[in-house]
Amino acid sequence: MTELEKAEKLREKTGVSYTEAKEALEHSNGDILDALIYLEKQGKAAPPPGGGFFKGVSVPNEYQQSYDSGRRDPERNGGSFSDLMKRLGRFLLLLLHKGNTNYLEARKGGEHIFSCPVTVLVLLFIFFFWVTLPLLVISLFFGIRYRFSGQDLGRDSVNTVMNSASDIADDVKKSFTENTKKTDAAEK
Repeated sequence: MTELEKAEKLREKTGVSYTEAKEALEHSNGDILDALIYLEKQGKAAPPPGGGFFKGVSVPNEYQQSYDSGRRDPERNGGSFSDLMKRLGRFLLLLLHKGNTNYLEARKGGEHIFSCPVTVLVLLFIFFFWVTLPLLVISLFFGIRYRFSGQDLGRDSVNTVMNSASDIADDVKKSFTENTKKTDAAEK
């Protein structure tokens, strides 16, 4: 953009003369925005309508008022930060309640060994994953079967998966013992 075009744009935006536009552009090293700010500071250019300034981004009054009051427009942004935190808190309390009303039960030979709330199980997996998972898997090879009980997790679909894991562990154990017996018989 040539100096003449820049001066013309500046003149259109501010209503100053070519001389004042040229002087402002020289003062701002040819930057139109800096020239606008320079003219505004000198009082030669009126700020844009709506209360904005050339110096920054103009914000419409309706959003400025909600921004100033510390609240957002709920339809536009989903509510304020405190509303978001309240919803998150309610969700976490619901999750904690469900975790404390559903249990993981361990059984061996039809006899109940122990029950553990799902919340405790999740915490064990989070903080002691490398201990908890191997213990659960190894216990499957010792004939312990796990199932979930409770309103949310006590469904047949969930417990079918748990039974399948126990059946796989039993099959692996049987094939291992059969291979061991065959190896021992071949050595004799």
